[in-house]
Amino acid sequence: MSTSSRSAVCSDVPATALSAAEFMADISRLTRPRIALMVLATVVTAMWLTAGRSFAGVQLTWLLVGTALVAASSSIANQILERDTDRLMPRTALRPIAAGRLSVPMASALTAVSLAVGVGLVTVSSGWQPAAAAVATWLIYVVVYTPMKKVSPLNTAIGAVAGALPVSIGWLAANGPQRLAGGDAAGTLTAAALATVLYLWQFPHFMAIAWIYRSQYARAGLRMLTVDDPSGLRAAGQALAAALAMLPVSLVLAVPSASIRLFLAAAVAAIVYCGATIRFAIRRDDASARMLLLTSLGSLLALLTAAVLFGCPP
Repeated sequence: MSTSSRSAVCSDVPATALSAAEFMADISRLTRPRIALMVLATVVTAMWLTAGRSFAGVQLTWLLVGTALVAASSSIANQILERDTDRLMPRTALRPIAAGRLSVPMASALTAVSLAVGVGLVTVSSGWQPAAAAVATWLIYVVVYTPMKKVSPLNTAIGAVAGALPVSIGWLAANGPQRLAGGDAAGTLTAAALATVLYLWQFPHFMAIAWIYRSQYARAGLRMLTVDDPSGLRAAGQALAAALAMLPVSLVLAVPSASIRLFLAAAVAAIVYCGATIRFAIRRDDASARMLLLTSLGSLLALLTAAVLFGCPP
């Protein structure tokens, strides 16, 4: 690579070649695959709960590839917009754009290409409606949520919408509206319950993150609830209210399938999540926040797994 072409991609760092391990680490930081995997798991679960086995494997494959590209695009766009604040926080300072290993023009090109290809794949495989839902998710996350983090603690409520919208991608790809119009309301009820669960689930999850990194968020000027209220009372109250509301909504997941196993699994997952949230609300320390964060991931995985195993409507 020539000096001129290298400088178009990298800035603010020595012009040295990245090792394979460093390159893969940068790809991971840029695209955040764990978030993308959660999005894909949500789409698959929503499709399964809506249509069971009545969708083609090829359609699902291209739908997931397209959705993953849209998710990657939103992550890159988020890091372009937050590159200045990312540099101020140790947890994000090594991201490629913030650290100067990837230039903004190159990152912008990657954002546009991955978004266009992703939306195209979703459209070709599943139609314009799931593609529109994917675009709406991208817009809420990038255009609304990301800038709002500097303006208001309400950013979490907006971000939670973006986190729940992938349910609509799976529901629409599985012909949810047509099934509902034809009198099959079971899949729609389950998908609606799943979307509500995902929306509520995010409040304790993100309040735990906001507490653990509250000093970094404050240094970067981001308006998290734990920054506006350092006591953590408001964050704990919001997390607890969402966790308690999530309990009955989780049980609704089992109604269309009438599955006792799903009912019990949802109840256990939600109760454990509530317990970890109550512990955080009482203690409001880093240990309880980290426990809540781990519990949030485990409870969501258990809930999605149980929904796929036991929740397909008869």
